[in-house]
Amino acid sequence: MSDPRLPAAYLMPGSSSFSDFLAVQAPDLLPSRRAVPSGNAGDLAPHGTTIVAATFPGGVVMAGDRRATMGNIIAQRDIEKVFPADEYSVVGIAGTAGLAVEMVRLFQTELEHYEKIEGTTLSMDGKANRLAALIRANLGMAMQGLSVVPLFAGYDLNTDQGRIFSYDVTGGRYEETSFHSVGSGSLFARGSLKKVYREDLSAEGCVTAVLQALYDAADDDSATGGPDLTRRIFPVVHVITADGGYRVADAEVADIADRMLAARMQRPDGPAAALI
Repeated sequence: MSDPRLPAAYLMPGSSSFSDFLAVQAPDLLPSRRAVPSGNAGDLAPHGTTIVAATFPGGVVMAGDRRATMGNIIAQRDIEKVFPADEYSVVGIAGTAGLAVEMVRLFQTELEHYEKIEGTTLSMDGKANRLAALIRANLGMAMQGLSVVPLFAGYDLNTDQGRIFSYDVTGGRYEETSFHSVGSGSLFARGSLKKVYREDLSAEGCVTAVLQALYDAADDDSATGGPDLTRRIFPVVHVITADGGYRVADAEVADIADRMLAARMQRPDGPAAALI
């Protein structure tokens, strides 16, 4: 007997994609379906940067700075840009902050819905493809300046390794090797990681490397926020291993950042890499 409290559509078998279901039943709830006035709206909304991810032998680390900007104004100093997608993956947001957070929530629901319908979790490639579809659906907004370009990473239980995926505004998906960064400070962050990254890093060493990269990005990019010692605001850092993902405690991030900044008093440009 059908449940009289629910519409028939909620009881019919169909797609395991929550966003596809929502597109049919309540398309106005999708961020990409909302009407936006013509013109470029990019300067009217806060933007978030920078996100960095790097792999180590036991998993992957993702970190994001805490600054959001609106034009030349600091819109927020303690925004969070890295979120767990599910138990074994995380997503970091760059671009229009409000739309990006909504997309992350939809992505989280998408993965949870799939698991409930199918009785199993999506593979890492499947998760990366689902996120690509959500980004592709936002192309109309991106053309008006409201772009969302996340960074996705997680631990692949099938291959026993950490993996990183980047995207473009059209939903193009690209798997990255060892490390990657997105956002306005990404060029400087990747340059920093080229200097300090090693494939044999421990989890703590990998966290330290991405914090060094965020510091270097903030040093050259005004939209990226470095560690705020006065307000004790530090990057959000997530680590994902075969045991699942967790957010590194703020006190631990602060301890690493304090040691890193103390070393920067002696070497302002950071640790030196060997010439050969």
